[in-house]
Amino acid sequence: MERNSLLISVIVPMYNASDTIIRVLDSIRNQTLKCKYEVIVVNDGSKDNSRALVEDYINKNKELNVILLNQLNGGVSKARNTGMRAANGELLAFLDSDDEWFHDKIEKQVGLLKARPEIDFLGCAFDGLYLNRLPDGYLLKISINHLIYKNYFQPSTVMLKRNVLDEIGYFDENQKYAEEGNYFIRVASKFNCYFWNMKVINYGDGKSGFGVSGLSANLKEMHRGVIKNLKFAQNKHLISLSQYIVARAVAELKYLRRKIIVRLNK
Repeated sequence: MERNSLLISVIVPMYNASDTIIRVLDSIRNQTLKCKYEVIVVNDGSKDNSRALVEDYINKNKELNVILLNQLNGGVSKARNTGMRAANGELLAFLDSDDEWFHDKIEKQVGLLKARPEIDFLGCAFDGLYLNRLPDGYLLKISINHLIYKNYFQPSTVMLKRNVLDEIGYFDENQKYAEEGNYFIRVASKFNCYFWNMKVINYGDGKSGFGVSGLSANLKEMHRGVIKNLKFAQNKHLISLSQYIVARAVAELKYLRRKIIVRLNK
């Protein structure tokens, strides 16, 4: 495929990712869509040798425009925001430092965005979220009414247009848990968001979506983050009080179910 002039900014928040960061970067370098990539790795105060590995990768892979930004540890939201502020691309994509893109992830997403220009924000499936009741490749429009019950958007699957960032701004750096849910609710309040039922990433070496590692391991705090997002939506009049009450009840049941599953798996 010939290289085109499209610039895609890829934001990679990194914290102590020495075991995974090279294959993460390789998954960007090996994309079948040969456009211009701006890969912004934000080192969020790593204490291992992640920084040195990325610096060596940059020296050995000059053809891929990798930019390393270093900051004191401030959490994933601050790291993503640092990358977003530095981004120049027409399209933005996220890739967590323990996930890996399929080789045709960007080609498929860009192709869909060209075919369906009304789409502003696109998320896709992965092993932890694939809708078996829908056919592979099914496109589902996602509204706030969907997001208050289920987060359809895993950051490493997401692609958004520049105007979304310009309008919505950045992640809430004061929210440590379920912070992406807050951002996605804000996006869905103003833009056309879609979920594409097609797997495009290897998610964290196949780990479960909760109760295993990272921020998602703290079920109680994750639950509090979800409730905070629901309160935010209701306080901003994005959902009604009755919607809040029903969504809150569903969230409590999900929390109980996850606690039981984690306990049984110990």
